[in-house]
Amino acid sequence: MRNKKYFRTNLILSLIFAALMLAGTTNSETLNSPPESSDLVAIRALLQAQQEAWNRGDIDTFMVGYWKSDRTEFVGGSGILRGWQAVLDRYRKTYPDKAAMGMMTFSDLEITMLSPDSAYILGRWRLERDKDRPGGVFTLIAKKFPEGWRIIHDHTS
Repeated sequence: MRNKKYFRTNLILSLIFAALMLAGTTNSETLNSPPESSDLVAIRALLQAQQEAWNRGDIDTFMVGYWKSDRTEFVGGSGILRGWQAVLDRYRKTYPDKAAMGMMTFSDLEITMLSPDSAYILGRWRLERDKDRPGGVFTLIAKKFPEGWRIIHDHTS
């Protein structure tokens, strides 16, 4: 009988200890979580700058967020485009004026660092226009260059 009581007491104490350890770990991880890295801040700033440029009707400034290279890629409903100029031409053709561009918002952004100089970005986009509100999802690959973070691959649907 005494062994049974001893076992039960040790079990209860072990469970209490484990619960306290888990609670302590959760709180210390929350309190000691590192601030968002400067790269994540820079990537968010890139997307914010793109959104602001778009909402001003400024496609040229919006395109600063893309790598200015023949190897930049855009994948969408109309197929695969390669080259920064081809992406710019597509935007100009698809969105010829401010009314066609509307007001854009990005949401549900998830940024995953793949390496110190590359990131995978997942999110949603939405346009608010007079006659409609199209939206969809996107995945981006961004790379860190001396001039800052740039989108090298964009898959938008």
